Amino acid sequence: MKTRLNLIDGQMALATSGGTLPVFEAATGAEHGRVVDSTPEDVSAAVRAASRAFPGWSATPAAERSRVLLKLADLVERDLDLLAEAESRDTGKPIAVSRAVDIPRSAANLRYFATAILHASGECHDFDGGGVPGGVAALNYTLRRPRGVAGCISPWNLPLYLFTWKVAPALATGNTVVGKPSEITPTTASMLAELSIEAGLPAGVLNVVHGAGARAGAAIVEHPEVPTITFTGSTGVGRWIGETCGRMLKRCSLELGGKNAFVVFEDADVEASAALAARAAFSNQGQICLCGSRLLVHESVADRVISRVVEAARELVVGDPMDAGTNFGAITSRAQWEKVAGLVEEARASGGRVLTGGRRPGELSARCREGWFYEPTVIEGLDPACRVEREEIFGPVVTVQRFRDEEAAVRLANATAYGLSATICTRDVSRAHRVAARLEAGVVWVNCWMVRDLRTPFGGMKESGVGREGGLEAIRFFTEPKNVCVRV
Repeated sequence: MKTRLNLIDGQMALATSGGTLPVFEAATGAEHGRVVDSTPEDVSAAVRAASRAFPGWSATPAAERSRVLLKLADLVERDLDLLAEAESRDTGKPIAVSRAVDIPRSAANLRYFATAILHASGECHDFDGGGVPGGVAALNYTLRRPRGVAGCISPWNLPLYLFTWKVAPALATGNTVVGKPSEITPTTASMLAELSIEAGLPAGVLNVVHGAGARAGAAIVEHPEVPTITFTGSTGVGRWIGETCGRMLKRCSLELGGKNAFVVFEDADVEASAALAARAAFSNQGQICLCGSRLLVHESVADRVISRVVEAARELVVGDPMDAGTNFGAITSRAQWEKVAGLVEEARASGGRVLTGGRRPGELSARCREGWFYEPTVIEGLDPACRVEREEIFGPVVTVQRFRDEEAAVRLANATAYGLSATICTRDVSRAHRVAARLEAGVVWVNCWMVRDLRTPFGGMKESGVGREGGLEAIRFFTEPKNVCVRV
């Protein structure tokens, strides 16, 4: 079995302790590789390398930084099939999805930020001195400079997709990076590290350390020479990172959990809305922070919408992710499978009616019999205040609530500690704008889901996080503004 290594100072390396962790194939439950188990000493070595590389990389012309990142994007596309296979083995997602979405989007992330820095504009204010006692005429302009070493910590559900989403803007704006992918799904980040050497990224500019979050990840967050932290993951870990960064006066961006409402009004296109609701509930086996895990339906169309969502769930082809015909794969880890199964049992005990799913699939190939599969599941009849309705499940489970009017829909949609995303299905344009404005969510889709323009700000409210990623927001996050005032 291959052991995936760290990238430190331009070299692929073992952890100083020599320790490794197992990497499992989600579809079989079997170990298929190892990854180094980094210590705080490894993190310190990576930070030293990044600090040494920062002056040179930050002074590199934007056009040259762009060229190297575009070359890296080319290499990702060249190795699409290899990366897609590795992604599917680690995560359990269908290889068709890895090929069509995850790996192409990773290349798109690199390309977007590589070119965005070529078109960034500055701010300029022509001040005539009026309105300020003793004011004098002056010209103010704002410079934006990279902040230094950025700690980029990414999750296991969309490994390369979200790793590049953080690393690309950090590198493009002239920062150096110490990145830590999830130890559960480390393979494609390790492959990207190797490709970065081939692309010509200077030694120390990108460093990748693998290992447990409580050790390697915490060491990045707590390191005094890492002034910028971006994290995607659980709300519990994000809260600790926020507290630590606040105490150390670091800048941090936290993209955390979601319990997202998918709202279908009585005037919506029932067929289209139900198909979209099923996609929003079950894509990536429900392991996307943006999944519509709470289906809220107007009582006049509820029976029709629910029956079609149930039918769509039953039509999904559950099976070996390596089979091109599979469109619903495995849960990524045993621990996550157990969490999903446990919450479904809790829903049953709380009076919920499982309309479909709610168990391990009965028919799997011999290769996948020990894999972490769980049927797409629809549950109705729960109290909106119960734990299953309030807590993020992060699996292929959607709960259903019926509402009578717009006010009730908004109240149900906002009845959660999270505020990441929401979806509205309606033909009434005025209602769409009115409800979107009232929903407590950082992203609201109307008659669509997961339409992502990379220029737009992305992030959540309440316990779904702090800060925004994407587009100009990312460029601002990774740079420090400096105002220069010149007396005229």
